Amino acid sequence: MDLNEKNIKKIRGLIVFTVLILVCLWKYTMVLQVISFAFGVLLPFILGGAIAFILNVPTHFFEVHFFKEERMKGHKLLTKLARPLSLVITLVCVFGVLAVILFGMIPHLSDTFKNLGDSIQEFIPKIQDWSGEVFKNNPDVITLVEEFELDWSNIVEASVKFLSDGAGSMLDSTFAAAKSIISGIATFFIAFSFACYIILQKEKLNIQVKKVLFAFVPKGRAEAALEVCSLTYKIFSGFLTGQCVEAIILGSMFSVSMYILRMPYALLIGVIIAFTALVPIFGSFIGCVLGVFLVYVANPVQALGFLVLFLVLQQIEGNLIYPHVVGNSVGLPSIWVLAAVSIGASLMGIVGMLIFIPIVSVAYALFREVVHLKLKKNGITPEEIN
Repeated sequence: MDLNEKNIKKIRGLIVFTVLILVCLWKYTMVLQVISFAFGVLLPFILGGAIAFILNVPTHFFEVHFFKEERMKGHKLLTKLARPLSLVITLVCVFGVLAVILFGMIPHLSDTFKNLGDSIQEFIPKIQDWSGEVFKNNPDVITLVEEFELDWSNIVEASVKFLSDGAGSMLDSTFAAAKSIISGIATFFIAFSFACYIILQKEKLNIQVKKVLFAFVPKGRAEAALEVCSLTYKIFSGFLTGQCVEAIILGSMFSVSMYILRMPYALLIGVIIAFTALVPIFGSFIGCVLGVFLVYVANPVQALGFLVLFLVLQQIEGNLIYPHVVGNSVGLPSIWVLAAVSIGASLMGIVGMLIFIPIVSVAYALFREVVHLKLKKNGITPEEIN
């Protein structure tokens, strides 16, 4: 190899990179501490970016539909205030929904949980009678079931005793807890302010990022990076919007249907179904199990009716609602959706199940593009393979 200036730079860069890798492996604890410190510093801005990404979807919707350019002609003030007013409308909607949940649903849910406790108390004797018939030849099992009691007063008393015994340690950590709460509030306030700034100044920030990117990265790679970012935003926003709308529709369908059929816990199960439906594939079945349990405790006969109702609404949701609401926004085959959910669940739990579908969708779209380019380079069209 010729030791010209270009090759010398490559060798020097390779040596520096190798030394950095060795130092990181040797002092890995220090490296982890530095990464943890940097993440703590950047956390408000990362959280702010996530909040801005979520809030930008409804803000853009209101800006496009409520403040169309043809309507704003001749109204310079409204044109300038279109983005801030759209953001205000979005925040009013978000906080309005939270207020409805806090002041509207929670009282009903508390009554539901109280009735659920009473139903469990009434359900235990039925279990004891049933076990007596089934396990009449096994007196040990019958004795164990008959001795089982669910005394809420004893549970509350035990909880109070546990808290009183641990009061000393709790007092010792009061200052740390207060400091953590204040730090969390400050972090959220900074993140929320940063998110609002991103939404209000997104065109300006977009131009600044492009300038930096084209200044330090070759033009071809910069354009490719911007194309990947645009694809990522399109897939994530489509998936987020579709999942939220689909979850609200499905939860409302369950609540209304159960109310019409006079099934118990209609509101509670509707809320549970709506939240679990945010998790693709497995979420609805988790909601089904919880719903069957709640209905069975109150009325075992209606539990079978709820199961039939779930199967019917699930078919309607899967064949009619989901394709139209979410559509092909992620563009991912079913087998890879299942793989994405499984990998995300194993790595990051429920959060991973939510975000890995759009992540894998982006990777799938990019890999498909690379495959098509390679085929074109080799003089082969996808139609010839099909």
